[in-house]
Amino acid sequence: MKRAFRFKQIGIVAKPHSPGARGIVRRLASLLRRRGVTCFCDPATALFLGRQGKPRRLRELTASVDLVIVLGGDGTLLSVARSMPARPIPVLGINLGGLGFLTETTLEELDAVLTEILEGRFEVEDRMMLRAEVIRRGKPISAHRLLNDVVINKSALARIVEMNVEIDGQFVATYHADGLIVSTPTGSTAYSLSAGGPIVLPSLRAFCITPICPHTLTNRPLVVPDSVGIQVTLGAGAQDVYVTMDGQVGLPIKAGDRIEIRRSGVSLPLVLPRQRNYFDVLRRKLRWGAR
Repeated sequence: MKRAFRFKQIGIVAKPHSPGARGIVRRLASLLRRRGVTCFCDPATALFLGRQGKPRRLRELTASVDLVIVLGGDGTLLSVARSMPARPIPVLGINLGGLGFLTETTLEELDAVLTEILEGRFEVEDRMMLRAEVIRRGKPISAHRLLNDVVINKSALARIVEMNVEIDGQFVATYHADGLIVSTPTGSTAYSLSAGGPIVLPSLRAFCITPICPHTLTNRPLVVPDSVGIQVTLGAGAQDVYVTMDGQVGLPIKAGDRIEIRRSGVSLPLVLPRQRNYFDVLRRKLRWGAR
């Protein structure tokens, strides 16, 4: 979509130990200041700019700016997405190396893309997010808003995990597997894809339920609408099992614990390069369809 306004305050979040990040952050901040834009940074990124860094904690940063520019990889962008306030703000990902499936814009494109954005000429794709809550003995012990996925898996020496899955209270199946992934369409090209799950276009509103190395070969991935609630209860005798959110935060879970997953009321407005084609990204990043 086209934006009719210009950004006045922009946040910059960079992967701290990425090679060359210091110089790129300084170059970006200088470019923005010349355009009359006030820059704010998370504390780690602010160190690159010294007194001009204007540090703010990530949640305060995302709640107070008009746009966030993420310099790094997909992991850095995922951490920003989890801090998204109730008022979603656009996020532009700049790839500093690696796969960068979400951080599509390259350094070579930075100046041209940024000019278009500051002039209000850019596209936004609202990416569905999910909310996951861990329930123990009827009480919530952890809750997170996520862009990619929830993963339940065993430690290296644990036995096969038993998980009872329900959708809107209706029993679906008991999975005996190394684990289970519940992903958004954005997360369908992450761990879920490696575990044999389908690629789901980001414009669809759905969840993917993908078992990890299921004991029964008929337990295949399942795609369900985002209007449902998914409940996963850990079976009796479970030991050394963990639930991980977006591959970055997690906690050990016990037999009887329940993970409740629903679509979040907050989405992530992802700024995309103009004339972008999702299938071009699949071919370029994943060599999808290549011979």
